[in-house]
Amino acid sequence: MASLYDRFVLPRLLKCACASSPIMRQRGKIVPRAEGRVLELGIGMGLNLSFYDPERVSAVIGVDPAAELRAAAQAAPRDPRLAVAVEDGTAEALPFEDRSFDTVVCTFTLCSVHTPAAALAEARRVLKSKGRFLYCEHGLAPDPGLAKWQRRIEPVWKRIAGGCHLTRPIGSAIAAAGFALQDAESMYVPKTPKFAAWNEWGSATPT
Repeated sequence: MASLYDRFVLPRLLKCACASSPIMRQRGKIVPRAEGRVLELGIGMGLNLSFYDPERVSAVIGVDPAAELRAAAQAAPRDPRLAVAVEDGTAEALPFEDRSFDTVVCTFTLCSVHTPAAALAEARRVLKSKGRFLYCEHGLAPDPGLAKWQRRIEPVWKRIAGGCHLTRPIGSAIAAAGFALQDAESMYVPKTPKFAAWNEWGSATPT
């Protein structure tokens, strides 16, 4: 059973961190590219839903293991024409058939899943052979000095931020899972604590 912190404090903390204007701008760079039948890993509070184009997307199916976050996603703003379903599930064990999605969207999720490699393997499994994996993630900074501080901060950060990791690689992990990276971009997100500001985004296709 979720603790009082997980039920009442953590959702407010996540909303403050994940719905800031700079982070929402990053979401807006990647989510509108989705098309067809879309799976969103770790849909959380549904912060991406307002960015989907109902002219390009036939349906969005989101999975998240947290009941409080799923309830928030159900109520999140979106175009009324957008078909949305929110389901209980984890990224590491998706309850969907092989090659059943045109797009898999993963934003600010790989930092908190238990096993990123397993989550990426599942994303590749359910993605159609010509489908696209769209990602926007924060992770290990390329600057050695900052990376050192990320490692120092991470043990405490994980406890207060719902298991969020600061030092996970992004692009290299996606490539290692059997994807070919395309139009990859990166930067430090402005007006964001530097230890959590390194951001990588782009698309990838199964190899």
